[in-house]
Amino acid sequence: MLLAILMLSATSELNGQSTESVRGTVIDAKTGEPVSYAYLHLESINRTATTDRDGRFQIQNVPEGSYRVLIHRIGYNSRYHEIQVTEGETSDLELDISSTNLTGEAVQVIGESERTVGSNLEHASRKVTGEELRRDLGSTLSATLESQPGFSERSMGVAPGRPVMRGLGDERVLILEDGQQTGDVSWASGDHAVTVDPNTADEIEIARGPAALEYGAGAIGGIINVVRNQIPTTIPGRSTGIVSAQGVSVNQGGMGGASLTTPLGENSALNVDLNGRFGGDVQTPNRKITNSYLQSTNNGFGGSYVRPWGYAGLSGNIYYSEYGIPPDPEQGHPEGVDIEMMKTQTEGRAEVLLPHSSFNTLEIRSTYVHYEHAEIESNGTLGTRYEMATLGGSVKARNSEWGPFSQGVIGISSEWIDYSVFGSRTPNSGSLSGALFMIQEADRGPLHLEAGARLNHAITRPDQNRSSYIGEVRQRNFTGLESSLSASYDLGKGVRLGSTLIHSWRAPSLEELYSEGPHLAAYAFETGNPDLEAERGLGTELFLRYSGQRANLELAGYHNQFANYIHSQDTGRPSVPRADLREFQFVGTEATIYGFELSGEYNLTRTLSGYGHISVTIGNRHVDEQERQRTGLEDTSQPLPLMPPAKGRIGVRWSNSGLTVDGRGRFAARQDRLPECPESSDPDLLYPCETPTDGYLLFDLNIQYRFDWGSTLHTVSLNGLNLTDRSYYNHLSLIKDIFPEPGRSVNLLYRVYF
Repeated sequence: MLLAILMLSATSELNGQSTESVRGTVIDAKTGEPVSYAYLHLESINRTATTDRDGRFQIQNVPEGSYRVLIHRIGYNSRYHEIQVTEGETSDLELDISSTNLTGEAVQVIGESERTVGSNLEHASRKVTGEELRRDLGSTLSATLESQPGFSERSMGVAPGRPVMRGLGDERVLILEDGQQTGDVSWASGDHAVTVDPNTADEIEIARGPAALEYGAGAIGGIINVVRNQIPTTIPGRSTGIVSAQGVSVNQGGMGGASLTTPLGENSALNVDLNGRFGGDVQTPNRKITNSYLQSTNNGFGGSYVRPWGYAGLSGNIYYSEYGIPPDPEQGHPEGVDIEMMKTQTEGRAEVLLPHSSFNTLEIRSTYVHYEHAEIESNGTLGTRYEMATLGGSVKARNSEWGPFSQGVIGISSEWIDYSVFGSRTPNSGSLSGALFMIQEADRGPLHLEAGARLNHAITRPDQNRSSYIGEVRQRNFTGLESSLSASYDLGKGVRLGSTLIHSWRAPSLEELYSEGPHLAAYAFETGNPDLEAERGLGTELFLRYSGQRANLELAGYHNQFANYIHSQDTGRPSVPRADLREFQFVGTEATIYGFELSGEYNLTRTLSGYGHISVTIGNRHVDEQERQRTGLEDTSQPLPLMPPAKGRIGVRWSNSGLTVDGRGRFAARQDRLPECPESSDPDLLYPCETPTDGYLLFDLNIQYRFDWGSTLHTVSLNGLNLTDRSYYNHLSLIKDIFPEPGRSVNLLYRVYF
């Protein structure tokens, strides 16, 4: 592969297909002063840069054409600029950004006009950056994103938290780092943690619709991409970096981290990231959450060789974590379970620029991930151990104008997985999958269109075919097509109307097909279903957005219909091998999830703004005659398990110079829309039926201050959570019947940019 890249690069240089360098200065729109440490991103070709102390920047290897460059910086409103790159001319630009209280959107500058947009995928995407990222930074990715509209956190203590988007989680929401799947098994069970630390993020991207089809199958909920830029795509003008430290009172925890980006000669660059986090048992208003400690470290490097034809790079990363699962005195393990987890990842990536062609770039990626985690009982016995090796690769070509399309991507990807579970009867298994995909965009005056399709094929195979308690364990083959169409229309005066249609397809996972054994950390006996068919869904979304100088407002409604919604269902019976544990089996049923989101911000004065949002999600599934007879359920429609309640927040933000004070209230309604508890022939078996949770109202306060000192930028963020120390319960917490959520916490985050 590398030889082919070098040969192609040599051909490109011999043909004189050179690229240009974009350089310039970022200035304050009001004062005209240069802005240091601003982050610039050419999204369509993934080029990034950071301004130096004099506000200067340089981005290399940019083909001829028109681009949108995103600029964001602490204390300023994110802004898009349209730039034109012409062959033979070195662009020297002056780009401005301005401070504002409205943080939910980015302003795009096109000539002399300005309009507010969310991102490239206006109706479907959002970026979490700057002050917002520091304000909400938690110990996990899900805790960091929980304040976003439509987001909830499925948790089982502090460490094992996973984001839920509009009631959809697990494999219906793909979690990525720099565009690659994480290679862990956080989707498989509530006690499994996500192997991503949000402290290392430059930004976090959230996308739905056609954009999700580039990264994997079945992501009807969307994708979450943690952008670390670990493999450099350009040569920085000088060494830059960040040093972070955080203290957390609720578990007497802390975090420390550092990152460095430095040039190595004229043609190479290096990134290094070091990060560590620790915390003891979490304190609630009533008592401590027993065995809820967390220790983790996430360290990596990335280097690249950059030439006029493009770049080739390599990265390596090690994630190690130890954390506790709180005890359940009546089922599972009464003293809790300790989990030790390690993930090692290597990635090779190369990009070749293709000037004078219908395509801008050709990107080749290959990733290998080895993941393992052990669940250790209180007496030191190894209960269950998971081990998974993942090898993936992709080839993508990104085009500019091509026929009726303005830009897009065409690609092919493949993935091989080897999966083992020790401590249960789950067979060793593996899968091989591949996909062809295409996503394209087009503009017709005020109408913006996006369309995508993905053809998937997957083979799942146990180490041997056999008859089992769960059925005939055997090889399965799945083939399916996904598609998505989005349209948005600019009605003028800052009003935009749009809609998205998603047809999703997902092959059952190895866990869903072949799982068979006790899972004490999850308080269950889990059984797969080797007869499962692929999950298919049809999702629709309609939104109306207003964006102005003083206000942003968005209303979105969505409806997802599933023909074969795969989920773990309480069977209402004790398992045959372990009669002390209740059996949960993966099944596929008809299901519907629908709801709406309303969010907005308004500038009350030059320095004061108000904001808020509310999200409502409702989920139902169909109960067939066979299930009603087996379980004793009477209704043909049942609420889906673990659906988030109506929730939201409202707040006021004051900003002046380098100081921002943000006070807000978080609220949730009572959730008592629950599935019925199945009957059982064993009256002595304790049933962990889903229980209702009461509503709550919490108050938080965040104070941020930034200042320059010499050639460095310093930021301090003081965050007070649940200031009234109220006892409340997260409905998606798997331990909510035993422990409430954390009590009052004071968090201090200090960062230095150099």
